[in-house]
Amino acid sequence: MNAPYTLSRLCLVTVAAVWLAATGRAAAQPAKPNIVIFLADDMGYSDLGCYGGEIATPNLDRLASQGLRFTQFYNTTRCWPTRACILTGYYAQQVRRDTVPGIKSGNGGTRPGWARLLPQMLKPLGYRCYHAGKWHVDGLPVASGFDRSYYLEDGGRNFSPRVHFLDDQKLPPVERGTGYYSTVHIADRAIEFLRQHAAEHADQPFFGYFCFVVPHFPLHALPEDIARYRGRYQAGWDVIRQERWARLRQLGLWPQDLPPLEREVGPPYHFPQALERLGPGETNRPVAWTELSPAQREFQATKMAIHAAMVDRMDQEIGRVVEQLRQMNALDNTLLLFLSDNGASAEIMVRDDGHDPSAAPGSAATHLCLGPGWSSAANTPFRRHKTWVHEGGISTPLIVHWPRGIRARGEWRTTPGHVIDLVPTFLELAGGQPLTSWNGQPVEPLPGRSLTPLFDRQTDLPRDFLWWAHEGHRAIRVGDWKLVANKNAPWELYNLRNDRGEMHNLAAQHPDKVRDLSERWERQWDACRQLAARDLPDQMPPKPAGKSANTN
Repeated sequence: MNAPYTLSRLCLVTVAAVWLAATGRAAAQPAKPNIVIFLADDMGYSDLGCYGGEIATPNLDRLASQGLRFTQFYNTTRCWPTRACILTGYYAQQVRRDTVPGIKSGNGGTRPGWARLLPQMLKPLGYRCYHAGKWHVDGLPVASGFDRSYYLEDGGRNFSPRVHFLDDQKLPPVERGTGYYSTVHIADRAIEFLRQHAAEHADQPFFGYFCFVVPHFPLHALPEDIARYRGRYQAGWDVIRQERWARLRQLGLWPQDLPPLEREVGPPYHFPQALERLGPGETNRPVAWTELSPAQREFQATKMAIHAAMVDRMDQEIGRVVEQLRQMNALDNTLLLFLSDNGASAEIMVRDDGHDPSAAPGSAATHLCLGPGWSSAANTPFRRHKTWVHEGGISTPLIVHWPRGIRARGEWRTTPGHVIDLVPTFLELAGGQPLTSWNGQPVEPLPGRSLTPLFDRQTDLPRDFLWWAHEGHRAIRVGDWKLVANKNAPWELYNLRNDRGEMHNLAAQHPDKVRDLSERWERQWDACRQLAARDLPDQMPPKPAGKSANTN
């Protein structure tokens, strides 16, 4: 903690919570479910043990075995658009949180006045709301409706952040060597807020939004966690990818062939000075492992060991938060979700405090990135990475656990879903309805669908399409058909029922389907542009010539 007053207050809250639990005099539990989101950053589809990975994630595996796992759940391929979708229920372009040409939008965009965040929707329904970790949305958490918040803005310094906030008030910078590690501290704050809730507001439901900054670069992990994986990845990304694919097949999750590793696809952005700084062990292409030098293999295996350590530690800290829920007698009636904001990242760069090649890998003085070889393994069995809208960039594991509300245990759900579906789900369970106006402005209907029918059984969610656009990459999914294209590249067409690995482009065989889906994509893009500019009439952008997709 950062102040004696805060530490003393936490101690008092903890004692009160324990006393109430021991004496049985806690207030009656609320009838409405509590809601908790655990959000990872840049984690691959198969990094978890329960999704075929070799990383030890026993706490999340246990939640999955007692709940549901989704096989076709989607994010937006980037951190800030996904967070906008989760917290507003809209496509990020609709609320100016992904790029709309001619309008201030994207990472620096400001949401329209009508675009409320989840706490503003849930608090009128009786909920207390708590946030800990990454934010990456415009505004500040408490000002946006959260009752308590620990906001870590400086995610590039896992051991010594300079910019972080408690309840929207800036905290002093953390000095290196003082024992701070972001994943542990985010869990500490989450537990602090939950303990306070148990002591002071036990009769109210709560919403917890707990957002880790791992395993996003820089690869920083605790030495004892790295030690658990030292030597584990000497076999290389080709072998690890094959092993994960085999486990996915054993789980019954992936009956199809494994797409070949795209050897010529490197990071989405090229930083030659970073490559020079990182030294001869780095490579920006996922070449065959046997083609690397011994020094490169050692360097690359060490990077993946650190990535695994970050995921492992996140699982450990999630386990602590879940145990707190259990001690509060709140776990049975808590709808708990775990997902990632995008696929694993192929990026290679050096920023924040720079990179000291002589420092221990994974320590505060280093700045390592996963890179395309290990990102390809982390995203097994899919193609591409964060920022692309092929399956590797937009597919996330989704674990849903709610003992009181979900009878199924350990089942899979294959129905496609998207982060825009979370707000409708939460509102339905909380007894609320989407508003038709807010701040005197009309509110567009939510584009998502409630996931609650899937809690009982495998079924369909009736919808017209799912849609993506990011940095010129674009995609639309209608049923089993997916139309996808890279920036300035022609459309590709896949039938995901038979080819979710996106290996067999059917665009030439089905030109009518390409035309139909591309027209749908364009109509949605125009609708997003119109909505983003609705309260900015002077900033309405002209429609670009040709395909608007390529200007995103």
